[in-house]
Amino acid sequence: MTWRAAVLTLFPEAFPGSLACSLAGRALANTVWSLHTVNIREFATDRHRTVDDTPFGGGPGMVMRPDVIDAALDSVADDRPAICLTPRGRPFSQSDAVRFAAGPGLIMLCGRYEGIDQRVIDARGLLELSIGDYVVSGGELPALVVLDAVVRLLPGVMGAAESAAEESFAQRLLEYPHYTRPAEWQGHRVPDVLLSGHHAAIAAWRRAEAERITRERRPDLWRARNSTPVATPTGAH
Repeated sequence: MTWRAAVLTLFPEAFPGSLACSLAGRALANTVWSLHTVNIREFATDRHRTVDDTPFGGGPGMVMRPDVIDAALDSVADDRPAICLTPRGRPFSQSDAVRFAAGPGLIMLCGRYEGIDQRVIDARGLLELSIGDYVVSGGELPALVVLDAVVRLLPGVMGAAESAAEESFAQRLLEYPHYTRPAEWQGHRVPDVLLSGHHAAIAAWRRAEAERITRERRPDLWRARNSTPVATPTGAH
């Protein structure tokens, strides 16, 4: 069954963007997933196709109108979860990507201007998600990030299923370092254990490196990991 993405945006030409390349692009061409863009402006009712208005209470910028957004959402509403990309949302995580990949698809609303009228977010029960503690011009780039994170987890998209299990955040750890040929480069050697052929020792080294890097670079992730149990993925030993 095809995993279906619908993106509501003022800039449909931004899609599929980088998702037309590499594994995601091949999966799109092979109908592993589909992408439907909805131009929010088409649901404006005045002759100027107005999608925004000044904020109640004053302040800078403009706010996207709830009636226009609601009509646009009506055009794609079904059993798929609907999310809104906004810097004030809760952080998007790998567990979100896994959950979305296991479902029928995703409806994504891309905000612009100062934001979207809160009433339509509340009325529709939209999940507000952020891709980081910074602000970009709109929800289109975050939507591409979320889609890339999800699509690569769909069955058949990545060549090796175990790759996903070992990546950063899969076990609430950052990924261990990688090395390839040549074994020595500019005076730097590959760690001897990786050349040993001893699979148990290699696995132990990779685990220790993942833990070390997580402790050093993401102490918040390390603390969260050690405060709650981590489930062992199916097939892991």
